[in-house]
Amino acid sequence: MLKEIRPIEILLVEDNPADVRLTIEALKEGKVINNLHVAKDGVVALDILYRRPPYENSVRPDLILLDLNLPRKDGREVLAVIKSEETLKRIPVVVLTTSKAEEDVLRSYGLHANCYISKPVDLDQFIKVIRMIEDFWLSIVTLPRE
Repeated sequence: MLKEIRPIEILLVEDNPADVRLTIEALKEGKVINNLHVAKDGVVALDILYRRPPYENSVRPDLILLDLNLPRKDGREVLAVIKSEETLKRIPVVVLTTSKAEEDVLRSYGLHANCYISKPVDLDQFIKVIRMIEDFWLSIVTLPRE
């Protein structure tokens, strides 16, 4: 009997519309079937994760791509909540941010980020990074299921 293949659910927490568009395009051309959900700030991200209205029908993500510099509630706060919550802490979180500050790297890993990636400013390099994330996290790694 064939195992049903379901799409990988990705939550992108990103406030920059250009980075959202590029991520969508890079994943669309990728090898792995996925559903990308976008939260434009940390408050919306947590509403989605906790299935608060109007997101009560949202699915649990298999992977979270998290920017640090977000409006309303920044990525550091979101990461701290995710990794301290029993029902959420197993979801891998990839910090994907423009910050290269050592303080942000150390704090993110201290909050149990699964990896930290500085976004390249070059368009082609950004797409390449998204594809590398897809190759590793969606093709090689076994992600936990709810």
